[in-house]
Amino acid sequence: MAVLRRLTQARRSTTERSALAGEAAAAAAEAALRAEPLAPLTTDAPATGATGPGTATAAATATEAPATGKPGKAPKAPAENHTPDRDDPRAAAFFDCDNTILRGAAIFYLGVGLYRHGFLTRRDIARFAWQQAMFRLHGTEDPDHISDARNTALGIVAGKRTADLEAICEEVFEQVVADKIWPGTRALVQMHLDAGQRVWLVTAAPLEVARIIARRLGMTGALGTVAEARDGHYTGRLVGDLLHGPAKAAAVRALARRERLDLDRCAAYSDSANDIPMLSLVGHPYVVNPDGALRRHARAQGWRVRDFRTGRKAARVGLPAAAALGVAAGATAAAVALRRRRVRG
Repeated sequence: MAVLRRLTQARRSTTERSALAGEAAAAAAEAALRAEPLAPLTTDAPATGATGPGTATAAATATEAPATGKPGKAPKAPAENHTPDRDDPRAAAFFDCDNTILRGAAIFYLGVGLYRHGFLTRRDIARFAWQQAMFRLHGTEDPDHISDARNTALGIVAGKRTADLEAICEEVFEQVVADKIWPGTRALVQMHLDAGQRVWLVTAAPLEVARIIARRLGMTGALGTVAEARDGHYTGRLVGDLLHGPAKAAAVRALARRERLDLDRCAAYSDSANDIPMLSLVGHPYVVNPDGALRRHARAQGWRVRDFRTGRKAARVGLPAAAALGVAAGATAAAVALRRRRVRG
């Protein structure tokens, strides 16, 4: 039966797998929201008096300062943003994660954490770094590389306890979110929360990672890649496919249907041309720290552009190259750490 299921999944078209991934992400997000209803913020919370559907849970916000690098002081939203309609039950905002909210890639930070806990080898890190560098430098994705990276990741967690991965994610991303958030994008998140709107993180990163980042930022919830699990252990398969490109759009569309949102009243934010399908769904698309292809598309469409990188550096180096160098540096650091550990041993 398991073999038949895998064959059936493999025969599904890319569109079908994207749709399945989107529905799975939306179902998981809605289930989490129902299991942990949102509560009004306390007077000690970082938001400025927002309540209702866009506010975060008391547990996630009452004891945490905004992840801006300046505890207790919320950043100011950039000028010339559209003003969200206050307490509009049919409006929401959707934020991509990597290079939009988070400096760098969430999956890279997770990879370093998994390496430190013995889930990954130096060879895994080196291969991942190479694939990420090629994507970031050339701006195109090799389907074989994507498939290889996905299969490697699934092979690593197959049979592992879901609780173990969740604990590693908590450890890794509590510090990452505190240090790697773009303050300008954080201000945009807060702008929608202050208007009483629901705010969702949408990322190809594992759902376990997405939920932690969303909770730390006081967001309503998260849409992420759903890995299949049974009896508290990962099976080594995804539900559908990675929440990437068209799958993100499918997830946003599915969640809008479930939550009765009007996408024409919603906003979406991303840095990558891969997210054009998601950005095209909403009435208020924004591009944040965009890659070249998305910047050109935004100009053609008249979309708003926000770049929170240092202007001169962004123009000269570009985020893709910088991200590739960061991945390579991280892989090198991991190898050095392993050598030091062996020397001490």
